[in-house]
Amino acid sequence: MTEGNFVDYVKMHVSSGNGGKGSVHLHREKFITKGGPDGGDGGRGGHVILRGNSNLWTLLHLKFKRHIRAGHGGHGSKSRSTGEDGQDMYAEVPLGTVVRDTETNEILFEITEDGEERIVAQGGKGGLGNWHFKTSTNQTPRYAQPGMPLEERFITLELKVLADVGLVGFPNAGKSTLLSVVTSAKPKIADYEFTTLKPNLGIVKYRDFQTFVMADIPGIIEGAAEGKGLGYYFLRHIERNSILLFLIPADAPDINAQYEILLDELRRYNPEMLDKDRMIAISKSDMLDDELKAEMKAELDKTLPIPYQFISSVAQQGLTELKDTLWKMLN
Repeated sequence: MTEGNFVDYVKMHVSSGNGGKGSVHLHREKFITKGGPDGGDGGRGGHVILRGNSNLWTLLHLKFKRHIRAGHGGHGSKSRSTGEDGQDMYAEVPLGTVVRDTETNEILFEITEDGEERIVAQGGKGGLGNWHFKTSTNQTPRYAQPGMPLEERFITLELKVLADVGLVGFPNAGKSTLLSVVTSAKPKIADYEFTTLKPNLGIVKYRDFQTFVMADIPGIIEGAAEGKGLGYYFLRHIERNSILLFLIPADAPDINAQYEILLDELRRYNPEMLDKDRMIAISKSDMLDDELKAEMKAELDKTLPIPYQFISSVAQQGLTELKDTLWKMLN
């Protein structure tokens, strides 16, 4: 998926259908002059329904579809014939889509399962025909119910990427390079900060044809939780990952300090993120000789509270061990 095709935020207007009117009809037939009321009910208005689709990764297909309107219910007719229900309108969304009411910013629901269907605008109920209102004292009611009106609202769809492993790190830490090496994804890679502006997803092939999904998320800077850099735009994507893989380059001045800054940004954005499993990958470790690596290892064993692994995406070092550890953590 190219960066321009990744859309994770869409606003749209949805409108269900009106319910059909109930019929005011009196039965007339040869030799039956006063057959009584037989007006049928109106049909229900169509719903607007969002449906989860595990084959979608982006909201791109809804980017230019700003209005969704369902069909109106048909009116009732004679012989107690019920009007036709209005046509339901479906919009497929990727898993991890959060639906908000645009005006109140209230979260209506989240779609996280394939095939899950949620009504976002309810069709109006059809009105009752006049045969419902016949009584012993009113044999020929000449009235029926109108249909219930449609429901319309403005909604905002936000996608939170659903992945097994999310890569977290400062800009230019080597996240895109790692993703391109362990998966078939082709993220943009360059030697400047914020090369990645949108999340990239890739499928990591493991042993015995098993796979897991890895997401490369744009780099964090200090103050991201307050909206600095790309701020909230990408921090929400980290919420849905099972494991957070912190990527810190081997030439960082202080690996512990960098890890604490990253952790603090996640804590300030959403403290629940600290409940996830975490691991550190020390990237660009092909720059270290054996002696320096042994010194760093002795120091990190004392200070780092979570598992870590020296890796080099370019030199293909430590990647098999990294995948083994991630697979154990996932399962």
